[in-house]
Amino acid sequence: MPDTLSSTVSPLGSLEVLSQHEVNRLRDTSQAGLHDLLRRCALAVLSSGNMTDDSLVLMETYHDFDIDVIQQDRGIRLKVTNAPAEAFVDGKMIRGIREHLSSVLRDIVYVYNEIQHHARFDLTTAEGTTNAVFHILRKAGTLKPGRDPGIVVCWGGHSIAREEYEYTKDVGYHLGLRELDICTGCGPGAMKGPMKGANLAHAKQRFSDGRYLGISEPGIIAAEAPNPLVNELVVMPDIEKRLEAFIRLGHGIIVFPGGVGTAEEILYLLGILLHPDNADMEMPVIFTGPASAANYFKRIDEFLLYTLGEQVRSKYRVIVDDPIEVARAMRKGIDTVTGFRRAHQDAFHYNWRLTIARDFQETFEPTHAAMAGLALHRDQPVHELAANLRRAFSGIVAGNVKENGIRAIEAHGPFSLHAEPELMHRLDDLLGSFVAQGRMKLPGSEYVPCYRLV
Repeated sequence: MPDTLSSTVSPLGSLEVLSQHEVNRLRDTSQAGLHDLLRRCALAVLSSGNMTDDSLVLMETYHDFDIDVIQQDRGIRLKVTNAPAEAFVDGKMIRGIREHLSSVLRDIVYVYNEIQHHARFDLTTAEGTTNAVFHILRKAGTLKPGRDPGIVVCWGGHSIAREEYEYTKDVGYHLGLRELDICTGCGPGAMKGPMKGANLAHAKQRFSDGRYLGISEPGIIAAEAPNPLVNELVVMPDIEKRLEAFIRLGHGIIVFPGGVGTAEEILYLLGILLHPDNADMEMPVIFTGPASAANYFKRIDEFLLYTLGEQVRSKYRVIVDDPIEVARAMRKGIDTVTGFRRAHQDAFHYNWRLTIARDFQETFEPTHAAMAGLALHRDQPVHELAANLRRAFSGIVAGNVKENGIRAIEAHGPFSLHAEPELMHRLDDLLGSFVAQGRMKLPGSEYVPCYRLV
């Protein structure tokens, strides 16, 4: 049995006093309640540093863990029972973990009480969805109107080789020397490395206001606990709003080696940048990794070229094994973004100008029927094909690490994907390379495919 502790703590940060209705919903264990969601996310946060990416295994390991919200006259308290002992030092919860726990609670309460059930947010429209993402970020305090552009979104795999991890730290270090901030999915691997490097560089530059933003969603955070360096954590309600938050908030994007989740993010980003309305949009995008990752990016580039056409190459730059050049190019690109937004009188803190089609905003539930029905063929506009490929990869991510996806695969077998023959062949090659390179699961875990191509 794992070592556990029980404790009662006060939330930290911007959490306000909760109503009795909100407290009751957080305690509600029925399907309509939020207790199970809070419990799964809280356990992941309290397991920070635990090397697993399987939320189901984590829940089974700590099957007797629970969390309760206690309402008092002076505010609320959180009672955790049988929590992982590593979340405490001498019986006291580590402050960073306590902050993350408070952020999770804040966003769950806000989203489910103020966004999803409020008449002013019409989540069936593009405008309503973008407005909802803005309000969630504002509630979390991540929008800083007074700061010049400087947020670099870093994407990449949680399961990467040590050499690739060290490279992400080097890139983060050189970004930090140029006083740029880091925004990631907040998990391990390529999400942790850039923050670690930037943290050291910010200290050397005496840059005391460095930002390490982590943007996650319940299914991912339950599998990948936020790394300790994250000092601003936001939990979005689903993967689509999470991805929109990244590109509305960020001023440039760096993609490190990864697996199917990284491919999902790439297709989301490029599908949006290829939309005709975004033809003049300034958004520096760099794919980078050590020399050993050159073949990885070659495969990605070839797949993108075949599926999305030659024009896709104008939307990104590949820089291999040169952290300093990556940082210089990103600094220059963000300076261009600054000039572009000034010229168009656009906000620095939120990219309202970017057009995001509904295909990229609608929540995709990766059921077996939905996965089998995806239109994976080239007889459609490139941004629509990108959206459908993104959904296919999103479903594979769910089958790999999310509790609901894992349970669906256990009950009904692998997802089936149907595509035109040549696209199927190229998709099979790409996914097969991820498996062969160990990019689907953390090291030491045997990967059993959650999909089949038919």
